[in-house]
Amino acid sequence: MQEQTLSRGLKNRHVQLIAIGGAIGTGLFLGAGKSIHLAGPSILFAYMITGVICFLIMRSLGELLLSNLNYHSFVDFVKDYLGNMAAFITGWTYWFCWISIAMADLTAVGIYTQYWFPQVPQWMPGLIALVILLAMNLATVKLFGEMEFWFALIKVIAILALIIVGVFMIIKGFSTNSGASSFTNLWSHGGMFPNGLNGFILSFQMVVFAFVGIELVGLTAGETEDPERVIPKAINNIPIRIIIFYIGALLVIMSIYPWNAVNPAKSPFVQVFAAIGIAAAAGIVNFVVLTSAASACNSAMFSTSRMVYSLAKDQNAPAPLAKLTTRKVPSNALFFSTVVVLIAVFLNYVMPEGVFTLITSISTVCFIFIWGITVISHLKYRKTRPDLVKANKFKMPLYPLSNYLILIFLAFVLVVLALAKDTRVALFVTPAWFILLTVVYKLRKAKVTKLEMEQAAKNKLQKTVKNI
Repeated sequence: MQEQTLSRGLKNRHVQLIAIGGAIGTGLFLGAGKSIHLAGPSILFAYMITGVICFLIMRSLGELLLSNLNYHSFVDFVKDYLGNMAAFITGWTYWFCWISIAMADLTAVGIYTQYWFPQVPQWMPGLIALVILLAMNLATVKLFGEMEFWFALIKVIAILALIIVGVFMIIKGFSTNSGASSFTNLWSHGGMFPNGLNGFILSFQMVVFAFVGIELVGLTAGETEDPERVIPKAINNIPIRIIIFYIGALLVIMSIYPWNAVNPAKSPFVQVFAAIGIAAAAGIVNFVVLTSAASACNSAMFSTSRMVYSLAKDQNAPAPLAKLTTRKVPSNALFFSTVVVLIAVFLNYVMPEGVFTLITSISTVCFIFIWGITVISHLKYRKTRPDLVKANKFKMPLYPLSNYLILIFLAFVLVVLALAKDTRVALFVTPAWFILLTVVYKLRKAKVTKLEMEQAAKNKLQKTVKNI
């Protein structure tokens, strides 16, 4: 019987836009106001530093994936270099990361829809969106790629429109209620670090959260038509995208409005479009963030189903979850993740907002773990497989200095999370998740070992009887 494998139905344009979509989330559209208010113009440096680190993480991920084209996810190379227990914990942790993001974004879909239809219950749009996304993900991986292509394209167009309109306003010296638009607004209101080093450091929590999901392009490797060409191209273009979409957008916003004139409670994108007299500015941005939330949920369904499929193939999840449809889509894994997302959305609907914040904070800590484990796996791969390293054309630059630099940065972010009240609790709760996974793995391993021993004893007995 031929082994079932995932379809390689994603084309270059799909992967390129998935990479862009992974690097542009609601953290930029809605969280930019808060991060600007926290750090002022120095937020640009925070994005540059985090962008460099994320690029290096992606280079390590890319090198690992291209060292063996049979790798379909993190679980595969973590198992090879760090063992089955590490693979079990990593796989289920990444699954949990995206489950919580799906929960957050489905709730966001309901909130954004209420902007136009306030009488509609908050749970209904999220449920409808989940059913539509499930149906499309069940069709083919190519359809998933097509959805992400258009979702990401909307985000790209919105940001490029902001930058083009903003540059025109700056050149013309367009006057707002806060004065004339000018690049001098970047340093003439308290300098580049108006809130000192403290504000700059605290901003990293929001900045890192904005980059969560950038590693999704790595999960597409197993379903890409030409991974050896497409994956390096997608990863190498990340710095350009960061400069344009993050640095470019924020630089324009803070040049039009002084950093202290940006409302932290609202999207600065609305302020810019409203400033030039576009009455429907809020509606336009609301549409963009709605599609952004739907895009994130779409990505969550894709990544969680592939992760569960990969875990099931390695016997770290129930065997039926490794079953593929005739279209080579892991349908059982998709249904499993969707049911869990439904429970999460329901809980988020009935529980206080504090629980919602807690879960997303835990998700951020878990993503830091995933990035860290990727870099550690890369270190082990470089030390133990010189044959693969020599044959690999897509090597991580400045090894091993880059690896240690990433790990120091991730440790720094954990310290920053400990400094903020609304994220500190996550650092105490998250270890419980890892303890739970460790216990489950140990129990499962003990059960499997017992069954293997019983089977071995049975075979030995049968052999003895046969000899008699």
